[in-house]
Amino acid sequence: MTTAAEILAHLRTLASPRDAAGQRRFGISPDVELLGIRAPVLRAIARAHRRNHALALELWTTGVHEARIIAVLVDDPKAVRRSQMELWVRDCDNWAVTDACSCVLFDQTPFAIEKARDWSGRRAEFVKRAGFALMAGLAVHRKELPDEVFLEFFPLIRREAGDERNFVKKAVNWALRQIGKRNPRLRLAAIAEAERIRRLDSRSARWIAADALRELRRVKA
Repeated sequence: MTTAAEILAHLRTLASPRDAAGQRRFGISPDVELLGIRAPVLRAIARAHRRNHALALELWTTGVHEARIIAVLVDDPKAVRRSQMELWVRDCDNWAVTDACSCVLFDQTPFAIEKARDWSGRRAEFVKRAGFALMAGLAVHRKELPDEVFLEFFPLIRREAGDERNFVKKAVNWALRQIGKRNPRLRLAAIAEAERIRRLDSRSARWIAADALRELRRVKA
């Protein structure tokens, strides 16, 4: 399999309506076609095509969920441009592809910090989720970044903590927790931020804060 058409044809032979139904029960309900292929199978297919930007672009345009996941896995972060990030994030229609884009590919680009800030303030549910998933991905994967990058995310986390939409509030919580687990200094800062968020007049904010505090207070300094 060397072309997007060949990969897509292979994916169709692996389709599982039963697994697709199970994925939908877990909130993976894309507007595009869902074949129901499990993640380990997609990763195995992707391993033969690493850092193939042209193939990634073709796979994304197929409009098949699994092809888009493979596109994320095979793309080259050095070849990704802002325009591609904007096009792909607007196509994101479920948490799985949103998180894959944010935490596998986009967080490795030079534009990740800029887009995390920008998308966190957008209205669209999965674009906003992408902003906070990017923050979480940066906290885990970008060891070279200074603490100041993450300290500057806290006002954005607090600002959006009142968003009651499930996929948004979980991503806001995720960003706060991952930043806090990065090192002892950020852990203390994240705990202090969670305490501020807990005082907001919002059920979502209180849940975000309580869940983050529960985890961060268990982490050893």
